[in-house]
Amino acid sequence: MELRQLRYFVRVVELGSMGRAAQDLGVVTSALSQQISRLESELSTRLLQRTSTGVVPTAAGLALRQEAELVLRHAASAIHAAKAARLAGHVSIGMAPTTSSVLGVPLLQAMQRRYPDVRLHLVESLSGNLSHMLGRRQLDLAVLFHAGSQQGWTLLPMLTEQLFVVAQPDRYPLPTNGKLSLKDIVTLPLVLPTGSHGLRAIVDAAFFHYGHEPNVVAEVDGLSMLMDIVHAGLAATIQPGAAVVRANDKQLLRIPLLHDKMVRRNLVASLSDDQLSPAGLAARVVLVDVMRELVSEGHWPGAELTM
Repeated sequence: MELRQLRYFVRVVELGSMGRAAQDLGVVTSALSQQISRLESELSTRLLQRTSTGVVPTAAGLALRQEAELVLRHAASAIHAAKAARLAGHVSIGMAPTTSSVLGVPLLQAMQRRYPDVRLHLVESLSGNLSHMLGRRQLDLAVLFHAGSQQGWTLLPMLTEQLFVVAQPDRYPLPTNGKLSLKDIVTLPLVLPTGSHGLRAIVDAAFFHYGHEPNVVAEVDGLSMLMDIVHAGLAATIQPGAAVVRANDKQLLRIPLLHDKMVRRNLVASLSDDQLSPAGLAARVVLVDVMRELVSEGHWPGAELTM
């Protein structure tokens, strides 16, 4: 027996008509009749008597109605109590600057809709720093690009990101369609993060396998300053698509790199489930949902879901 069946039954008795009850409940009459029939079969008794003008309850139906109304009132009270004790708390979530540019605002909006009493603390830093902060319990959750051999964490591989050459249009002789190979950019002046940055490790490894070194003319660990240099036309860069999501970067040329190592993994890392608060567990669900939605709807350039 389901609450839905009891609610349907009570409404049919109140209105005295299958048709009117179906319209009131927003279901088709055949579906409503089927649910009532199932209820009668489960109880092995007739609950409604059909008449020329509609339906009336039998003696068993009258008895059920009285108890059903009590059950439905209790259920409504339980729902009200649950809503009154809404989930609350504080959750710290870390993400890299490129990730926050595409994920930060949608995540905050989704949390405010679903858990308005949970307060978020969003931390923007390099993936390596976030990993250390998570290890020291300074964060509850983080979107990382690598997690090493950390023990006791929950790791969810979420997506991979295609890397792009990003440059001022007409500043360098680059094709505006198709893809680039490392051969096409071996002499291209680049501004990149330093060697401790996960993205730089990906770029260096790809060039190493190609047998060359990237033409790095400047090293910058801050995304804003790095993109300022690109805007000024002083150098190009290699970044995931999320790096150019912000409005002032839409004018930049973005060409995908055709190389199997030019991808970046994104992992949702968190403390183990027994260490996360209920608010932290809820925030992780929302974080995963938002990441999936952004990729599925094409709002995360160059990203592909892995789970």
